Amino acid sequence: PHLARGHWWPSGEKNHGFDVLYHNMKHGQISTKELADFVRERATVEENYAKAMVKLSKMATNGTQLGTFAPLWEVFRISSDKLALCHLELMKKLHELIKEISRYGEEQGRVHKKSKEEVAGTLEAVQLLHGVAQLLPKSKESYHSKCQEYERLRKEGTSQKEIDKAELKSKKAGEALRRTVDKYNAARADFEQRMLDSAMHFQEVEEAHLRHMKGLIGSYSHSVEDTHVQIGQVHEEFKQNVENIGPELLLRRFAESKGTGRERPGERDPVLPGSPRPPWSSSRPPWATSSCRPGWG
Repeated sequence: PHLARGHWWPSGEKNHGFDVLYHNMKHGQISTKELADFVRERATVEENYAKAMVKLSKMATNGTQLGTFAPLWEVFRISSDKLALCHLELMKKLHELIKEISRYGEEQGRVHKKSKEEVAGTLEAVQLLHGVAQLLPKSKESYHSKCQEYERLRKEGTSQKEIDKAELKSKKAGEALRRTVDKYNAARADFEQRMLDSAMHFQEVEEAHLRHMKGLIGSYSHSVEDTHVQIGQVHEEFKQNVENIGPELLLRRFAESKGTGRERPGERDPVLPGSPRPPWSSSRPPWATSSCRPGWG
């Protein structure tokens, strides 16, 4: 496991490995909140897009109903309404996803609280090791100083009493150093074991967190993908409807809805009932010739 490998041991006097792992776990809650904010913003985008499509639908509805082009406005209206519904449906799915992310955030908080209790011993071990590690150099320095003082007095031929006193001090300093070293080794062994256990725990928490986050992202991706499929179907339907309504159909509909009558006007007899018939009644009237048509000059 990557979090349990040798990446988190002390570096010099610093012992920040545990802090890095612990705060990384806490950062997971920030990521969860930011994911919810992102999805919420995307839902707002979809809502605004849906409103824009409704506005376009109204524009198509209010398009002029005069002329042969008028029926095509209905195609625009239907397509705009369907697109608005697609984006509204995605908005609803995203709001449901936000609720799911929020529930996970609450669960995550409980997991982190429990984890903090479980790794509390490791934090104490880190603090103990840090304290002992600071004492070790001081104990070494004190021991070497006492030994040097003892050797100096012995070489200078100082009184035996002073030499014995210096020797006793050096022995006590050596014993103090040994106790400090033993204490450090014990603290180090306890720290290593606790650190390994905590690293494994953090590994499990992070794996579970990342799996859950990927699942949430998967839900987001599927919702968007489904909507894109629906939008594609609406566009295909729009294209097909436009292709199906050709000029001939538009002209026929215009003629059927705006036509003024299908009967041609019949011939009229210029002689009123009971009146004598003009001399040309049995032949063509004078204006039937090209040179005598009324109003043609």
